[in-house]
Amino acid sequence: MANVDKAFGLRPQGNLSATGAQKQYGYQIADNQSGAIYQGDLVTLYDGYVVKFAPGTHTAALGVFNGCNYIDPSTGKPTWKNFYPGSVNITAGTIQADVIDDPNQLFTIQVDESVAQTDIGKNADVVGTGGSSTTGQSTMELDSSTIANTAALNLKIVGLFDVPGNSFGTNAVVVVKINEHLYGSAGVAGQGA
Repeated sequence: MANVDKAFGLRPQGNLSATGAQKQYGYQIADNQSGAIYQGDLVTLYDGYVVKFAPGTHTAALGVFNGCNYIDPSTGKPTWKNFYPGSVNITAGTIQADVIDDPNQLFTIQVDESVAQTDIGKNADVVGTGGSSTTGQSTMELDSSTIANTAALNLKIVGLFDVPGNSFGTNAVVVVKINEHLYGSAGVAGQGA
């Protein structure tokens, strides 16, 4: 049976510290910042504010976006969303972003094309900047065309996510760790490099 093509960004899945608990911290999104950030998007810091991670622009990731809260400027009510819609011009308070920022956190992510057993331990970048304004879910995926031993790649492939109906090949779901993390390493080469 073929893997289902349904991107979902990065989802927390345990961690290497064996604590089992995901750790997140509150950061700020700049007032009136343009561009949506979806739940499951890789993010980083720019001038002290959370922004969506772009492999061609940013080097190290802060973690994975898990929602935000702010005082809605049109209603004056506290608002929580699992995505930041972009261009929120707040009139009170700040835009607080929840980011899963533990450098030992593991995540699951769908591969955009194909992945094989021989890719375990290697690194790859992410691809995809979209998401759903209905569900708030990211469509970010692991970019299989970038899989290599190169240290300067965003994610390290830890293994195949062990669930029924998931197998190596096109659109497989894999377990990854952020390889280039702001609070971890600058990135390490893949196995055998």
